[in-house]
This record gives sequence, structure tokens and C-alpha cells, in this order.
Amino acid sequence: MSRNICITAADGHTGFLIAELILTDDNFKSKVDSVSVLSLNPNSQRAKELAQMGAKVIPHKPGRMRDMVNTLKQSGCDTMCLIPPAHKEKFDITAELATAAKKADVPNVLFLSSAGCDLAERDKQPNLRQFIDLETLVLSAKGDKSSSLGHSPCVIRAGFYAENLLTYAPQAQQEGILPLPVGTEHLFAPVALGDIAQLAAHVLTGKGENGFDDRHRGQLMVLTGPKLCSGEELATAASQALGVDMKFEDISESEARKVLKAQSDSDPSELQYLLEYYSLVREGKTNYIATTAFVNVTGNSPQEPEEFFKVYAESFKPVVSEGHSSKKRKTG
Repeated sequence: MSRNICITAADGHTGFLIAELILTDDNFKSKVDSVSVLSLNPNSQRAKELAQMGAKVIPHKPGRMRDMVNTLKQSGCDTMCLIPPAHKEKFDITAELATAAKKADVPNVLFLSSAGCDLAERDKQPNLRQFIDLETLVLSAKGDKSSSLGHSPCVIRAGFYAENLLTYAPQAQQEGILPLPVGTEHLFAPVALGDIAQLAAHVLTGKGENGFDDRHRGQLMVLTGPKLCSGEELATAASQALGVDMKFEDISESEARKVLKAQSDSDPSELQYLLEYYSLVREGKTNYIATTAFVNVTGNSPQEPEEFFKVYAESFKPVVSEGHSSKKRKTG
């Protein structure tokens, strides 16, 4: 049974890591025949690295449906990992890819969605809520017998990426604080990007009589981290992991916006998505843990917050310089 995988948004952190894992880990590499990656910037460093690992890099030019369908057909893929790109036209590009996959009769599709999209409100968290529309677009094909797209679908709703906390590394290093706009009353469970990649790789390489492994096929998998944390508890986890005193500071959404703009190179649409997720936290809509799918599929447990801070210790650990006071926070 062949398995030819096409991974979209290979320029991004998620797409790159999933592709890298499948191309280099023998547990996954041995189960696939080929890996193609769609890249909005095929000359990027990540695209070049994936090509060196054995991936076929395909330039992704949104806007022409016929060309996109032909591209997918020519790639020979029977499995797509559909990842919304970090782009201002995220929704349109993803919708176009889903439609092209349907027209190209790609039978197995894993869609990487977002945890919390079902709790988001269109007037308060419109970017987050759009993931529901994209899920619907992918899953609605299941009832269309003229298409192969719905034959073997799977959706992973990924929680808040713990790596987003790296945006606040300068404050952690210079002031010993984690400034987050999450309020003081509610909780959330950041999940490591590596765990998302692990779950996706297992699904993409799993095989059954009808495409994906029957244990994964048709599943809606929600994945958060294994531990609910308030801002204070997250700072405590950082303190324990780093061996320093880290404090949490609850900041306003406007200040958070300034910090994100100043310290993140992400597309503005991604920053707005983060702000919307933070608003879900403040509304108490993220007070849950979802790790069952990850444990059942991978046989492992997701990374604990303390482990995350240990992995990125060099980024977070405060820099002490001969008794001088720490620098002020950069917000613009």
C-alpha cells in the first residue's frame, strides 16, 4: 500500500517540523514512499533544507485552481497534510487547497485545525472561528460520493503552541517576568509544537484498509498540553525549570499587541489569532485538558511545561550583568 504525502505550508514552523520528522525518523520514514511539500517561498532556507532531506519542493502559487489541481495530480500524492499558512489570506489559501484536493481526488486528508475554534464567537474571535468553516469544508466532502476527498479524513485541533511563549523571552531574560494578557482567574494548557508534529506524523503514516489507520480515520483529535496553568503557575513552572525566580505579569490586550508587533516576525494575521486565543483564556473557555488522542495514538505523554522551559532554557533564563538593573520592556 503506497503512501505519498504532500504537506502544505512547509515554510512555517509546523509544516517544516512535520515534514522533517517524517523524512528523518526511521519509524515514519520507512512507512512512506515519497514526501512533497508545498512552499509559498520555495527559495527559503526551510525549503532548501527539506529538499536536502529528500522532499520534493513544489512552489505554491495561490489563485489559480486549475494549476493547483494539476500540481497535486502531478505530485502523485495520495495523502495531504493541510496546514493553514501564516499568511494574511490564510482562509482563502486553505479553502483553495481543500477544494483542489477534492478536485484532484486526494483520498486521505489530515487537516490541522485549532483547539478553541468551536468556542470562539464570530464577533469576538473571527480569525479563530474561521477554522470551523475550514473544518466544514474538509469534512463535508465525506458525504460527497463523487469525490475521493472525504474517503479518509482526520482533523487535529491543536491547542496553544507553547513556543508562542518565546515571544516573551526578552522580558524573561531582562526582567524575570512572563507578561501575558490571560487574566488571573482562568487557565490554559500550552502544547509543545513537537507533540503536534508527532501526532500528525503518526496519522499521516498510519495505514488501514480504507486509507488512514482505522483508529485514526474519521477522528477529530483535540490536543492540548498535559497541565492546566494560570499565568502564575506558568511562571512557577519556568522558575522550577530554570532555577530562577520568574514572575507573571497580567498585561492588557493593547500592551500585548505592542509587544507582539515589536518582538515577533509573524504575519499580523497570526498575531491577531494569538490575541483572540488569549481572549478565550480570559473568558474561561480554555479550562480543559485534551491529551487522550495523543496518548492513544503515540503511546507517549505530551511534554510538561517544566520540560518545555528546560528545552528553551537559554532563551528564557534571565541575564545577570554585574548588578546592573534589567532593561525596560520593549513595546514599540
